[in-house]
Amino acid sequence: MQFLRRLLVALFAGACLITLNAKITALVGGRLIDGWGGAPVNNSVVLIEGERIKAVGTTETLPVPAGAEVVDCRGMSLLPGLWDCHVHTMLLGHSDYDHWDKAYPARLEKEIMPAAAHQLLNAGVTSAIDLGAPLEASINVRNRIARGEIPGPTLYVSGPFIQHEPYPGTEAFRWGVHGAADARAKVKQLADAGVNVVKLIDQDQMTEEEIEAVVTEAHAHKLPVIAHAHRPNEIRLGLKYGVDRFEHTGLATAPEYPADIMQLIQERTAKMSLGPMYWCPTIEGFFNYEYQVGNPMHIEDTGWQLDVPADIVADIQASLHHPGWLAYYQITPLRAKTSAAKFAQLQKTGLVLLIGTDSGIPMKFHNQSTWRELDIWVNRLGVDSMTAIRAATYWPAVSMKVANDYGTVSDGKYADIIAVKGDVLRYIDLLQRVDIVIKHGQRVK
Repeated sequence: MQFLRRLLVALFAGACLITLNAKITALVGGRLIDGWGGAPVNNSVVLIEGERIKAVGTTETLPVPAGAEVVDCRGMSLLPGLWDCHVHTMLLGHSDYDHWDKAYPARLEKEIMPAAAHQLLNAGVTSAIDLGAPLEASINVRNRIARGEIPGPTLYVSGPFIQHEPYPGTEAFRWGVHGAADARAKVKQLADAGVNVVKLIDQDQMTEEEIEAVVTEAHAHKLPVIAHAHRPNEIRLGLKYGVDRFEHTGLATAPEYPADIMQLIQERTAKMSLGPMYWCPTIEGFFNYEYQVGNPMHIEDTGWQLDVPADIVADIQASLHHPGWLAYYQITPLRAKTSAAKFAQLQKTGLVLLIGTDSGIPMKFHNQSTWRELDIWVNRLGVDSMTAIRAATYWPAVSMKVANDYGTVSDGKYADIIAVKGDVLRYIDLLQRVDIVIKHGQRVK
C-alpha cells in the first residue's frame, strides 16, 4: 500500500511537471528582427516554452497552440535581447571616483550592483559584460541573478582589472602584477573564482613577460582577454601577445591611428583560423557630451534611480550639479573631433565592432547608455541599423562563445527577446523606450 501511494504521488508530480512544461507563450504579429541579419519577418510568431524558444514562424506558417498565452505584438519590432559589452555595475554615474571608492565599498554587493543590473534589464539589456569590480561581489551578484534572486541581465564578469600597479585606493578592484609568475598566479586566482573574462589595462606599463603570462594563463583557462586601447603601445603589445578584444576609441585627440597599428590589425583579422578580432569602441560620450551639458535632462531622468537608496541618489545628484565643470570630460569635445575618423579606420580593418558603453562612469547611467550608443552608431557614424543591432545581439554572443544559447531569436535558444512599438530599423532611438523585456522566457517588463 505504501509503495502504491508513493507511485501515485510520483505519477501526479510527473503529470504536473508535464503540464507546467507544456505552458507556451506566443508572441504574435510583430516585425521580427531575428539577429541573423536577413530581412525582417512580418506578422511573426515566436513560441516560448519554459526558458527557451520552441519555434519561430509567421501567422501563416506557425499555428498558435490552443491554450497558449498570446502576447499581441502588432505594430512592434521584436529583436533579441540586447547585450552591453562594457558595463561597470559598481558605478552609478557619480562624478567623483575618489569619493565613490571611499564611501561605498561596503554597499556595492547588496545595493549598488543589484540596482545597476536591474536598470540594465529594464532598458532591454538581457546580457552584459561587467569589466571591473571586486571579485567576490562580482561573482555573488552574477550568481544571484542566475538563480533568479535579483533581476538583471545574464552577467559575464572580469572581477578586478589586471595592471602593473593599482591606483591608490582601488586595490579591491585593481590588481597589480610583479613579474610573470605573479601575473600567472593572479589570473589563476581569477579563473579559480569563476570569472568569465580577464580585463587587462595599462599593459604598456607592464613588462612583455607579464603581458604574455596574463594572456597565456587566461587562454589556458579558456578565458578571453579584454584590453584597453587608450594608447598606441597598449594596442601594439595587446596584438603581439594575442589579446582577444580591445576597448575604447583611444589615442586622446590624435587625428588617427598610426599606420603600423592599422597594418597589425589587418594582419590579425586576416588570420581566419583565429576567428574574428573584436573591438568595443564605447564612443557615444564623445558626441553627446556638449549637448548633455547644455541640456542635462538625462540627469533628471528618474530611471537611473531605480533601486538606488535615497542617500546615494542625493550624492550622485550633488556630484553632477555642474555637469560642465567635470574635469573628467574637459578634453572630450576635442576628442569628439577625431573619434569619427578613428571609428571609420577600425571599420575598414575587418574588425568586428561590438556595442559597449562604459556604463556607470560619470553622467553615464545604466538605463540610458546602451540605446544612446546604438543611436550614435546609426545617426552620427553612418552604421546601418541592422549592423548596429547585430553588434548588440549576435556578435557579442559569438564573442563569448555562447551563440548556441543567445544572440538570435531561433529555435532552441534562450528566450531573451525585447519589443518596442514602431520600426526600430528606421528609428533606432525607439530603443530608449523598450516596451517588453523577456529574459529566459520570463516577462520581466
